[in-house]
Amino acid sequence: MSEMRLHDPAGNRLYLNAEERAAFLAAARRQPARDRTLCETLHWTGCRPSELLEITPARIDLSGGTIAIRSLKKRKDATGQPKIVFRTVPVPPEFLDTLNTAHGVREAQKSRRKAAAPIWNLSRVRVWQIVKRVMIEARIPDAPHRSPKGLRHGFGINATVNAVPLHMVQKWMGHAQLSTTAIYADAVGKEEQDIAARMWG
Repeated sequence: MSEMRLHDPAGNRLYLNAEERAAFLAAARRQPARDRTLCETLHWTGCRPSELLEITPARIDLSGGTIAIRSLKKRKDATGQPKIVFRTVPVPPEFLDTLNTAHGVREAQKSRRKAAAPIWNLSRVRVWQIVKRVMIEARIPDAPHRSPKGLRHGFGINATVNAVPLHMVQKWMGHAQLSTTAIYADAVGKEEQDIAARMWG
């Protein structure tokens, strides 16, 4: 398995910075309901596109303010059997209001069949296309970080910059090892250097 990185071999950033995240969110809010909620879910939860496509109304806790996401990275229990792992990620109440209004989450939860149906009936390729289009509209530069993965890494950086403890970031992102999450703490130092460089310039 390849080690997770926040820069490519040429030193290009692989994550959205705070300004780009804000621009992406603003552009997402101008989209039709399906695309808006898809982009906002990726923004607020840091989930992978494949994980997003498994989210159902049953996994949204409107009163508790969380979304339960199934971690799709393959893990095994003590006996070597595949292990199913869910994580709950807190999201802003106003986003849940938008999600409920756009997709009738509360109403869908009243029916077992509707509660178990995925909210976004799309392919991973289609998710990637939607995210890329919104990123272009947000004027995010054509660089390696202009991708769903860049959005996920941006979530990790943002949480760390805002002093969320690493073990909470690990839980929210579904990392099996804290050492994986720790790369975001290393990146904060680089972000701080960039800020300092602008101050000196």
